Amino acid sequence: MNIKKIVSGGQTGVDSAALDVAIEFGIPAGGWVPKGMLNEYNKIINSDYNIQETPSSDVKQRTEWNVRDADATLIIYRNLLMGGTEYTRQKAIINKKPYLLINLSSLSFFEAVDTISNWFSKVDGTILNIAGPRDSEDMNMYMDTRKLLSSVFKKVNGTWKR
Repeated sequence: MNIKKIVSGGQTGVDSAALDVAIEFGIPAGGWVPKGMLNEYNKIINSDYNIQETPSSDVKQRTEWNVRDADATLIIYRNLLMGGTEYTRQKAIINKKPYLLINLSSLSFFEAVDTISNWFSKVDGTILNIAGPRDSEDMNMYMDTRKLLSSVFKKVNGTWKR
């Protein structure tokens, strides 16, 4: 996968970590967010993310549109796949889009980095959707996702060291 853009829903946790890493690595960021552009803490989602509002405030529309507009979806979670994270997987299946599940409970950090990097080399496309739990579902997901994705992009760019 030759990533030219990362999209995500802008929510706290995995979504915002993905968009922050995109910006850090100079990868264009974007995606769809529910009308009103508020995260779970009723704060306006970072405008640096170059996001767009959906017509509806329903988070499902945001998920559907991000999956639809991406070439592939990376789903990062811990333990059980549930709620909006599971809904993302269902939408990828319905839209016949490739997706990868990364369960941080069952993979070591290095296994997760290798798995994602290998998947990137096998998947076609340029737009990657990244999804997963919000802060209120797993308070460590933002930092864990940011560290993971930073290591993946360093590895893909040839500068990553174990």
